[in-house]
Amino acid sequence: MIFKIPNILTIGRLIMVPVLVFFFYLPGQFGDWLTCGIFVLASFTDFVDGFLARLLKQQTKLGELLDPIADKILVVTALVLLVMNNVIQDLSVIAAIIIICREILVSGLREYLAKFKLRMPVSQLAKIKTLLQMFSISILLAGNSGNELLFGYGLQIGIILLWGSAILTLYTGYDYLKKGIDHAID
Repeated sequence: MIFKIPNILTIGRLIMVPVLVFFFYLPGQFGDWLTCGIFVLASFTDFVDGFLARLLKQQTKLGELLDPIADKILVVTALVLLVMNNVIQDLSVIAAIIIICREILVSGLREYLAKFKLRMPVSQLAKIKTLLQMFSISILLAGNSGNELLFGYGLQIGIILLWGSAILTLYTGYDYLKKGIDHAID
């Protein structure tokens, strides 16, 4: 059961997190591009594992458990590294906090609703939020190397996209929270 392709991809994503952290501390362009590459690869496995699980009818309870955990660990780790390294700074730290808080909120809501055997399916808007979030974090992880590649505007583009994903995060987080509260009141 554990050796199904989608599960292997999800576990691989978890294993990539410490590799991402290691590469983040490598100096110069080499470190920038390796860090960005690992994050992009890990983000891509997030899309592929779900797609393959449905296509191959290999959805498992283990995958259902680990997939959202792997996603959250990847995103939170990347955001913490970017804040710690002052790539995300000043008021933009608020965007990172919004994203991290939503990740915690949705995890808690899913755990609560699971007691009642209720599922919270991912909305289309939440999928767009995830894509925008992954894209912005990828640009920011490319650091100065990515900034130069984008004519000196890479970091600004990454921050703007981070704010865009934070705004979508607020909206989708509210939507999930409302569903959870509605159920709790009933």
